[in-house]
Amino acid sequence: MKPEVSKRFFIFLDFLSATVAWALFFYFRKTYIEEAPFEVNERFYQGLIIIPLFWLAVYFVLGTYQDFKRLYLMKVLALTFKAAIIGSITLFLFVLLDDEVQSHTSYYKLLIMLFSLHVGITLVHRLIITFNMVRRVHARKWGFPTLLIGGSQKAVEVYDEINQLPKGIGTDFTGFVNLNGIDKELSGKLEHIGHVDQLEDILDQYQIEEVIIALDSSERERLKQLISRIQGRDIRIKIIPDMFDLVRGSFKMNNIFGALLVEVNDEIMPYWQFVVKRVMDVAISFIALVVLLPVYLVLMIVVRKSSPGPIFFRQERIGKNNRPFQIIKFRTMYVGAEKKGPQLSSTDDPRITSSGKFMRKTRLDELPQFWNVLMGEMSLVGPRPERQFYIDQIAAIEPQFLQLTKVKPGITSWGQVKFGYAENVDEMLQRMKYDLLYLKNMSIALDLKILLYTVLIVLKGTGK
Repeated sequence: MKPEVSKRFFIFLDFLSATVAWALFFYFRKTYIEEAPFEVNERFYQGLIIIPLFWLAVYFVLGTYQDFKRLYLMKVLALTFKAAIIGSITLFLFVLLDDEVQSHTSYYKLLIMLFSLHVGITLVHRLIITFNMVRRVHARKWGFPTLLIGGSQKAVEVYDEINQLPKGIGTDFTGFVNLNGIDKELSGKLEHIGHVDQLEDILDQYQIEEVIIALDSSERERLKQLISRIQGRDIRIKIIPDMFDLVRGSFKMNNIFGALLVEVNDEIMPYWQFVVKRVMDVAISFIALVVLLPVYLVLMIVVRKSSPGPIFFRQERIGKNNRPFQIIKFRTMYVGAEKKGPQLSSTDDPRITSSGKFMRKTRLDELPQFWNVLMGEMSLVGPRPERQFYIDQIAAIEPQFLQLTKVKPGITSWGQVKFGYAENVDEMLQRMKYDLLYLKNMSIALDLKILLYTVLIVLKGTGK
């Protein structure tokens, strides 16, 4: 069974298990707690639809279906018990607490039975499917397309170590790219698919999911550049730790049976916070598009009268995982402002219309981007999206800039609040520091603070 088919089957059985568990709990609740005859009524049927959907929502928020191919038995057990605790307490508080019972001990019985039935029934299919998936990975029938970076003897050692493991760890080598020379022994074992200069194209062409960098972590500058070039994509990165890293505990390693490799990917934010962030994005953007409709109409008239040309300005920007999208703004410049090629605006830029200066200062030109947020191309808060033209220039100076494409770009950002619009590449690099700091400290609380400061900038008109 293919991974995607297994995932759909897994979700279907989650729904079915939750349905069966609730039906049995309903019977227990009526017969043993309320001591009433069991009736198949409208409320019973409603519960069979609503309650399982509630459980699926809990699983989704906890990230159960995220990165499904990498599930393992201990993780499934932990996720199931965590979901059962959260879900059971929530249902108890909002559905069961108003039940009329003979004694308070009946509430304990209800909660324990709800938890036990749900865990007991749900775990059966979850463990069977996960065990089968793990077995296929260990048998090397399933794996993740993996690129090996390096063409030296070090790369040969890594390749041999992984292939000589008694059990597969999910590494399915697609090929290798070299940095300098190519070891003949390695080229005889693994296909050479290009040079590291072609890295980005190779990652996309072969749909790589994992990258192993066969360099000592003592080669820090080279490692830093390679990691920065990859981190903007949804790809796991593994490197070889040196003794200094092992002693000081710089990295974490979870697979005790695998090769001596460590992941360098940072977990930006817990998955449930990403879900909450997306819910906030959709809710606030929808409300803003409706409530601010009179403002939109006024600004449309202002832009139309400011100079000949379209009301809205569209431009290709680079979003999450380097995916291009069309950003939407109110036009603040005269038509043909970039006849000589891409140019950043400045404080006294003659290309900006008189109304455009006001809109840029108050950030009103960004209001149409609520539509980008609603469509999932942007977020309310995140690093500002740039054009590929400038990304190439900045990345050539500071490769860490590419890390900013790990998350959705935002209407506003820490860099935008602290620094404002950048007038040149040097200022873009200064603003990048704030956005990288945001990336390392992402949280819902920080997003709310940035949104608050952005609102203050709009009201005061103090933006740069």
